Amino acid sequence: MEYRNTAGSLWYALQVRTKYENIVASGLNQRDITNFLPLYEKKTQWSDRVKTLSLPLFPGYIFANFCRAQAHRLHTVPGFMHIVGQGNVPEPLEEAEIAAVRRLVARGVRVGPWPYCKAGQLVEVVAGPMTGLRGTYIRTKSEDRLIVSLPLLQRSVATEIESYNVRLVAPGYHLAGAA
Repeated sequence: MEYRNTAGSLWYALQVRTKYENIVASGLNQRDITNFLPLYEKKTQWSDRVKTLSLPLFPGYIFANFCRAQAHRLHTVPGFMHIVGQGNVPEPLEEAEIAAVRRLVARGVRVGPWPYCKAGQLVEVVAGPMTGLRGTYIRTKSEDRLIVSLPLLQRSVATEIESYNVRLVAPGYHLAGAA
């Protein structure tokens, strides 16, 4: 579905039943609610072949852009559980967080789920197809990675990055919770 922001609409994370992400996306489309279901490709070895599966980047969640007045329309979507927030109060996501995840998925770079991390240095990509993205820079086994986190969901997404394509956002600056 086309990504559009209407007046007063914000992005929210919707918790959905596991393995119902595509069903909820379809239900939201039928109700003309803008949504975003980021997927990644995973190769799985079957007994006789290797199968490539498209799986949700954030299992159990889908993102939707709507006005609070439209929230009642969500309750009729099969598989919808609730809007993520603090207590019973839905909390919108930062537009920049959704834009960063959309950009990673749209670029066709290899992405995958990553454990949520609070520690690390905040960096900005200064060259290459992901220029302008901000996230946490880490190094695992000889691979450099950029981690984009969604604090509200306590979930993260990782992609490979060349270390020479990033710069510190502020020297000595660490994300909250950093050691």
